[in-house]
Order: sequence, then C-alpha cells, then structure tokens
Amino acid sequence: MERSELRQLMERVAAGSTSIDDAVAQVSMAPFDDLGYAKPDVHRGVRTGASEVIYGAGKTAEQIAGIMTALAKHGQRHVLATRVDANKAHDVVVTLQKQDSALSDQLAYYDTPRALVLGSRPDPDGNGLVVVACAGTSDLYCAEEAALTAEMMGSRITRLYDVGVAGLHRLLAYGEVLQRASAVVAVAGMEGALASVIGGLCACPVIACPTSVGYGASFGGVAALLAMLNSCSSGTSVVNIDNGFGAGFQAALIDHAKTSV
Repeated sequence: MERSELRQLMERVAAGSTSIDDAVAQVSMAPFDDLGYAKPDVHRGVRTGASEVIYGAGKTAEQIAGIMTALAKHGQRHVLATRVDANKAHDVVVTLQKQDSALSDQLAYYDTPRALVLGSRPDPDGNGLVVVACAGTSDLYCAEEAALTAEMMGSRITRLYDVGVAGLHRLLAYGEVLQRASAVVAVAGMEGALASVIGGLCACPVIACPTSVGYGASFGGVAALLAMLNSCSSGTSVVNIDNGFGAGFQAALIDHAKTSV
C-alpha cells in the first residue's frame, strides 16, 4: 500500500462508501510478505512515503520477479529494481511472462542506469525541480541511476550532462536552471571538483556523488570521494562511490519536504 492509497481509503471511510471494519482489515494486512528468500516491505510507502526499491545485484531473475510480483499485488504501482544487467532483465521478463503476463507487459528496462521498472513513472508531485548534473559522458551510468530514482519518487528532473570543470563555461550556461532547483545531484569522477563548483552557485542542497571513473590515481573513485568530503562549499553532502540511487533518493526527499507543520 502506498501513502496515496491510504489517503484514498480514509477519504472513502469519511464519505461512508467504505466501512471502518473494511478499512481496518485492509490496513491490518501483514506489513511484509514472506517469500522465504525475501520479505518485501509492503507498507514502506505508508510509513515513509517512498515504497521499497529492489537491489538487483546478487539476486536471481526469479527472485527479482517474485519480489516485484509481491509488491505489485500489495498495491505498489511503481516498482524500481536497480543494478540489473540486460541479460538478467531479459530473464525477469521471461519469468514474469510465465507467471503473470499482465505484469510482464508493464516492465521497462533502462540500459544506461541498468534499472528495471514495473509500472509507469508517477506524475511529478514534488515542490520544485531536481537537477542532475554530471561532469562527463562516462559518468552517465551513475547520473541516470540518480535521475530515474528521483523520477520514480515523483520528482521533476532536469538533466545537465557533460558540464565538468574542464570546460566550466558549459556549466555556467545553465546558471538560471541551477538557481531554480530545489536540490542538485552533482555526479563526477576524476578529481570530483564539479560538486564544489555547483555548491557555490546554488541556494539549495547539493548531493555530491563520486563515480569510479578516472585513471590510476583516482583509486576507483576514492580521490573524488575524498575531494567531495573536503569540499569548501557549504550545503554539500556526499553519498558513496557510484551510489546514484542514494543521491537521487535523497534529492527526491528534499524535493518533497514539507514546507510547514
């Protein structure tokens, strides 16, 4: 169950079209579905406003398909699975076709972020705009993971790609867009300087995401991670190396933050 569905249920109770007992029965369903190999959290959307996301690495296609099916049957309309390669995504589709062809027809695979989506992307309902900026084309895998994650959480996204500090004028051309953002995800490898530059141009939180892109002394993204952690730009926070999902998730939470109590 998602939070919007809980609200609709309460509205039906208030209108008298659903009885209190029926509403209690629906809300009292087990908060997770025990599949043996996994326990999908079917009430996470009610508790936190963001439904469960499947981490696909290390899971079989059959396990991913099973978790997706469980979440969908409990009312989750938008299911995201990250870190799914193309071969495994194909196997998930084949598995679901055998189990539930209606669900398999709702699957879409996104090659660049290596993500599998069940259901359509939700309509944007955030407070403003999330900007996802990446330094170079080699960082797109991580930037697209961030962008897709935030979109699946209901944020409106503007992508600024290949705007790294080696050609600073490319980023400065989008100063007005950066000023309108409610949150910015800055994705960069190499020396990771993009996050500090963006942090000095924005009036919103910046989530810095280091990537493993770079030559030998970048140490698989450690150089960019340390540079971002030591940024002199206030309001910049840092996620783990290649964690586009975490960056996009955090940006969407900021974009949906309540402005009053």
